[in-house]
Amino acid sequence: MVKNYSYPQEDDSYNKFYEQYKDKIKTQLGDDSLPPLNQKVISKEYLEFKDQYMPKHFSIYEKACNISEKIIKIAPDKNKARQIHDSLEICHLNVTPTGVVSFSILFPIIYIILGVLLTTLISALFLAQGNMFFIMFFLISGVVMIFPLTNLPFILANNWRLKASNQMVLCIFYIVSYMRHTSNFEMAVKFTADHIDPPLSLDLKKVLWNVETEKYESLKESFEEYLKTWTKWNMEFVESIHLIESSLYEPVEERRIEALEKALSLILEETYEKMLHYAHDLKSPLTMLHMLGIILPILGLVILPLVISFMENVQWYHIALLYNVALPIGVFYLGKIILSKRPTGYGETEITEKNPQLSKYKNIIFYVGNREIKISPLMICILIFSLLFLIGISPLIIHQFDTTKTFDVVVDTDWKIKPIHSFQESRDSRFTLLGYKPSKMDSTDLIGPFGIGASVLSLFVPLSLGLGIGLYYKMTTKNLIKIREKSKELEAEFAAALFQLGNRIGDGIPGEIAFGKVADLVKDTTAGKFFELVSMNISKFGFGVQKAIFDKNHGALQQFPSKIIESSMKIFIESAKKGPKIASQALINISLYIKEIHKVDERLKDLMAEIISSMTSQINFLTPAISGIVIGITSMLTTILTKLTHQITDLSSGAGGLGGADSAIALMELFGDSVPTFFFQIIVGVYVVQIVYILTILVNSIQNGVDKLNERNMLGKTIPRALIMYSLIACVIMLIFNLVAGMVMTGFGM
Repeated sequence: MVKNYSYPQEDDSYNKFYEQYKDKIKTQLGDDSLPPLNQKVISKEYLEFKDQYMPKHFSIYEKACNISEKIIKIAPDKNKARQIHDSLEICHLNVTPTGVVSFSILFPIIYIILGVLLTTLISALFLAQGNMFFIMFFLISGVVMIFPLTNLPFILANNWRLKASNQMVLCIFYIVSYMRHTSNFEMAVKFTADHIDPPLSLDLKKVLWNVETEKYESLKESFEEYLKTWTKWNMEFVESIHLIESSLYEPVEERRIEALEKALSLILEETYEKMLHYAHDLKSPLTMLHMLGIILPILGLVILPLVISFMENVQWYHIALLYNVALPIGVFYLGKIILSKRPTGYGETEITEKNPQLSKYKNIIFYVGNREIKISPLMICILIFSLLFLIGISPLIIHQFDTTKTFDVVVDTDWKIKPIHSFQESRDSRFTLLGYKPSKMDSTDLIGPFGIGASVLSLFVPLSLGLGIGLYYKMTTKNLIKIREKSKELEAEFAAALFQLGNRIGDGIPGEIAFGKVADLVKDTTAGKFFELVSMNISKFGFGVQKAIFDKNHGALQQFPSKIIESSMKIFIESAKKGPKIASQALINISLYIKEIHKVDERLKDLMAEIISSMTSQINFLTPAISGIVIGITSMLTTILTKLTHQITDLSSGAGGLGGADSAIALMELFGDSVPTFFFQIIVGVYVVQIVYILTILVNSIQNGVDKLNERNMLGKTIPRALIMYSLIACVIMLIFNLVAGMVMTGFGM
């Protein structure tokens, strides 16, 4: 590592000496071998590590803020600037508070200008008039956007804390396990930084990097500065690190070990206590989220057909903008606020990041002879989506390619299905497939489709979206989740197996033989398979213990990707260098630690079970059921209003005397052109997909912290299930309610 040397300026003899030999050094070693005077020399290791593991959207945000600062400089007040600076430091973002505020103002301005121009252009080309709704939408949303953009560093910092805090228990576990056999804090931190996942590994790398570049004189000083960022958010982690540091000053070995064990037990106990308070405080925000994001918006759709019937200028795309853009963003933002308060938990690593060879299991794999055939799930899901989507929009396609614009398929009053070629025939029928009709505003303009057939077919649009997304997630995680579950089984049994291994090595049996003996003791278990695989690698391939476990091609860890198991074996290899007794004691202690962590993890799951169960029922049943019923009611109301409009039209044309025609015309003027159930259903169906997606991510994050593999696996289960249930309920309710509405209207002579 290159140090940050400083060269004295005031010594002229030194400068002459430097200039004299500079050309000679350049000739022999190259132009870049000697840094200029006073240039800060930095380590590339941390920067390369940061580039590799920092999220891509961070770099985009950095560039946007830096460019905005050059265009328009808007500095926040000192207090706000300090808070933003602290959040940027946590996220490792190379941005200034001025850049953040400048971007939060400049981006909404550009968004409003482009939105208004685009709206005006589209309205002029396709609507032949301006559309104030869209202009006001862009203006209001642009102004509202300023607040979350200003607070974006705090949101990013909270997300970073959430990810990092999920790894803190394991971080303390790694440091304590390493320092039990080697009382060296620097080596323990380096070991932990190498074996834990980002983002906490990035923080630890930076702590070490700050010492290497001489920003701080010692690791203790660098760590103290880093711990200040966690004092407010995770005090148990700070106290545990302090206990670990105090163990270095204990003269008696027993007291040193006691301090290390206290550090781990402290973070475990505090984790449970904080999660207990979080679980109690979570019910009210989730209830509010459920009401504001699900119940009220969906129930609000019931009265929309009536509202639209009396408001001529409201169109389906106005509702889509509110329900499929504004509301999901609002619900997602509220969910992020709820998650930002989540305390330390347990996160899972993405096993394909740990072992890239497992990435092939994201594909559908089958074998032809000895040849392995891989098919991308993306192609299959695109095919399913395209097919179902085309079925869903088939009423629009049929009408578009109908040159007469009068073709339809109806069920007449005698319950016979027949094709028709006039609007009058469709008005006299019970049900229609397309149900297009002349607009009240302009009789030459056809609006629709209002037919029950089109409404039922429209269910395939959200179904195509739900099945396309859901099946993609399910197929890409199906094999990987099986590998994860197998590793989980191994972790559950691993503590007892490690204890046995520690006892065998303590008895003086070499590690190469001890693995085989433990494999016989725990036969027919997942742990037994792991130890048997290690033993087989040693006996068949002649590997040493380290290679038998960690070899990239044949190592036992390739089939059991687990950070806990990997780190335990790493600690075993390190401690084995100091003798069998130390290795034996290290394994026994690790087994005790794993049992403690597993015990607290199970208590946390039990603690969150009620809340998770409630949210799961919302995802799997309540949301799709309520939405389906609302669509059925909406369809019935639209059908009644459409038939009522037809009857009033007939009354106005046939009424005579006593002002009957005038009364009918006056009554007609109260009604506008309704929005077809076809579009209503698509809006609600897409909203169901969005809400189920957001709630599933929220459930996974509350329960597991940041666990992308489990999140995608849950999405693969919940989205198709919810959309199938929603489609079935909506279809049945629409058919029943329209049948009842048709019979009632016919019974009244309408």
